[in-house]
Amino acid sequence: MTGQDLSEDSFAERARTVLAPLGAGYLDEIEQLYLDLHRHPELSGQEERTAGIAADRLHAAGYEVTTGIGGHGVAGLLRNGEGPVVLLRADMDALPVREATGLAYASTREAVDGDGATVPVAHACGHDAHLGSLIAAATLLARARHCWSGTVLAVAQPAEETGDGAAAMLDDGLYAKVAKPDVALAQHVVPLPAGVVGHRPGPMMAASAVVRVRVHGRGGHSSAPQATVDPVVIAAHIVTRLQTIVARETDPADCAVVSVGYLHAGTKANIIPETAELGISVRCYDNALQARLLASIERIAAAEAAASGAPRPPEVTVTEGVPVNDNSAEHTGTVRAAHLAHFGEGRVVPMPLLAASEDFPYFGAAGAGSHYDGDAVPTVYWVVGGASLDAWLAAPGDTPQEKVKSLPVNHSPQFAPDPRPTLHTASEALVTAALAYLTGTTSQGL
Repeated sequence: MTGQDLSEDSFAERARTVLAPLGAGYLDEIEQLYLDLHRHPELSGQEERTAGIAADRLHAAGYEVTTGIGGHGVAGLLRNGEGPVVLLRADMDALPVREATGLAYASTREAVDGDGATVPVAHACGHDAHLGSLIAAATLLARARHCWSGTVLAVAQPAEETGDGAAAMLDDGLYAKVAKPDVALAQHVVPLPAGVVGHRPGPMMAASAVVRVRVHGRGGHSSAPQATVDPVVIAAHIVTRLQTIVARETDPADCAVVSVGYLHAGTKANIIPETAELGISVRCYDNALQARLLASIERIAAAEAAASGAPRPPEVTVTEGVPVNDNSAEHTGTVRAAHLAHFGEGRVVPMPLLAASEDFPYFGAAGAGSHYDGDAVPTVYWVVGGASLDAWLAAPGDTPQEKVKSLPVNHSPQFAPDPRPTLHTASEALVTAALAYLTGTTSQGL
């Protein structure tokens, strides 16, 4: 499948027609929706209210709506004649972060997390802007069905922050129950200037995994260490040895990170505990390399435990993990051309590799053969700036890389996209990307 000829005036005309309501008052409604979502964030797997809003809005726009897919997942399908199926995806969940933006619409919510702890909740990653712009794009496309032909599949996805929402929707039969797309499109707000769109073909975001290693020892009194097997010492050796995975086992030309984020053991200084637990973060830009990194962690943990005479091998569990967010080069070229045609060169920028991770790849090649049957779906993922112009100009530095360092980034308690320009650009970006594939009609007004 290929996109439309974006050099034709008809594409620009179709885009202007579909997007016209944004400038005629509809953006006000979407901004109010965004503010409501921002005030009422929900943790991963708890997105009941947010999913209900998404379902109601899509239904009101004329979509066939399916709810409860893989948890609180929502899918809206709009069939409009012959043509490709284009998936537009937005995530819905928020983070256990206490918002510190000082905004009048800041979240003050708290919720009980999966461990039973009461935590603050905030949209500190822009998922409220993602959903708002998805609703806007889906509604605008529905109102201008005379401008295109094909099928729009609007997906509101839960549990992105825990890395399992996309896979859960696919495992629950999203493509079988609703429709399998010909291309899957998504975007993310980042601290670039509001109004800017960024692209990168090929790998764009890292594969990541969280590994839990539980080391078993034999506890006892600290005054008689000879009668124990100290799991703290074993864990310390594991931490040290893990540093060699990148330094001595990984090609210097490859980029990889293996970091120990926590080491928990014991309750009192004069007690040698029975167990110790490590939490390890792994990131890289190649799925095969990720598999090798995980195998090395398991090998090192087992060897250090055996070397210390542990009573049994350690338990090594991958608790979270997502593959590389790998953009189809061909389809990224198509979407970028659509954005260039609409926004102009000054607002479409190249992006470096991002060390953050996403579960969006499961909707595409990463899901083939495991989370759904059949051929892989090409994916395109881009970023949209959310920093206010004033904040960007005031940030120190002469380059974007220098300025971003002083701006609140995603997951920060101070992260706060400038709502109106961010929503405007994100809505336009989704619509024009979809129109790059949805067949133009010439017999109904164009």
